[in-house]
Amino acid sequence: MNKEKTRNMFEPYIGQPDKNRLIRAMRRQEVDRVPNVEIVIEDKIVEKLLGRYGGNTLAYGGDPAKGMEGGADIRPMYPKDWIEICNIIGQDTIVLEALWTPFKMINNEGKIVPISGKPVKTRADFDKLVMPTEDDIEERMRYVREYKEAVKGTNIGVGIVYATFVMTINEFLMDLSDFMIDVYEDYEFIDYMFEVSTKYWIKFSKELVKNKIDWAYTADDFGFKSGLFLPPDILKKLWWPRYKSIMDPLKEANIPIMFHSDGKVDDIMPWIIEYGVDAFNPMDPYCVDYREYKKKYGSQIALWGNIDIEFPLAKGTPEDIRKDVKEHMDVLKPGYGYICSSSHSVVNYIPFENFAAFINAVHEYGKY
Repeated sequence: MNKEKTRNMFEPYIGQPDKNRLIRAMRRQEVDRVPNVEIVIEDKIVEKLLGRYGGNTLAYGGDPAKGMEGGADIRPMYPKDWIEICNIIGQDTIVLEALWTPFKMINNEGKIVPISGKPVKTRADFDKLVMPTEDDIEERMRYVREYKEAVKGTNIGVGIVYATFVMTINEFLMDLSDFMIDVYEDYEFIDYMFEVSTKYWIKFSKELVKNKIDWAYTADDFGFKSGLFLPPDILKKLWWPRYKSIMDPLKEANIPIMFHSDGKVDDIMPWIIEYGVDAFNPMDPYCVDYREYKKKYGSQIALWGNIDIEFPLAKGTPEDIRKDVKEHMDVLKPGYGYICSSSHSVVNYIPFENFAAFINAVHEYGKY
């Protein structure tokens, strides 16, 4: 499939990519069309879009979305490639990542390396790690500055997906089962790790403000299909005050915030709404009825996502996709406050013609 042929699969769209469209939609304000925003487009889809290798939209090689090692020492996608993708699909923003708290470890040869093997079982294990520093912050900020410089002369925004501090601990530093036990049997230890991580991210947020980030995507997964993975009272004590302290610098600077969690997180929704988080993603289609969420939350927070990557995107036909997108638009578009995206990411096993059909349907049915 050559570059010209793939480009011709995308229909013209209203207006130009514009960060103000996304920001207004996140704030439930009038826009000309529903924004389409994908954070992760995997490498094979990117290659077909660009007609050359460009990595995936979070990294030029590697895949930080899949773990701490996946993004170690890997630069973000080159911004010129990201901007080109935005112009093809009508997306209003490029995005870079700083997902995981950058704890490191010392290997058997005495070298500082990324975390692997879930090395933490005790506080002594944790204290052996190499703690994150301001150098880690600067390493990401230089890319923020690179991205901000690259979008000059366009209206394309620069966003960041970051501060995944819960999953850093319960997926990569330690085994989830050990984490769950320690929450009850050694709460002070878990609390201590969270506090170390939180202090890093507060500094990081302050630097994002200084470097004029346009918007933020904060990501952690708290839910199973049936509900939260910890009782709400524990999350409200352990996580919620820390999340707010990380977000406060952005809130004070009037930078819009989107909160992401997979699963059924209804118990958290009142907290993030009261605090003033602007948008919620991804409305996990395996446990969220988007019609119910629109009725319950649509006047209080923007809703983002819910187009299932399995069906219709991967296993449906272009017509299935058009039908599904239209149904979503009929419910979620009125009153503004909807950002359309896949429920997870644009993975390589989605047929390219289906991806094109999806983008075209969003632009067709998302017009106001």
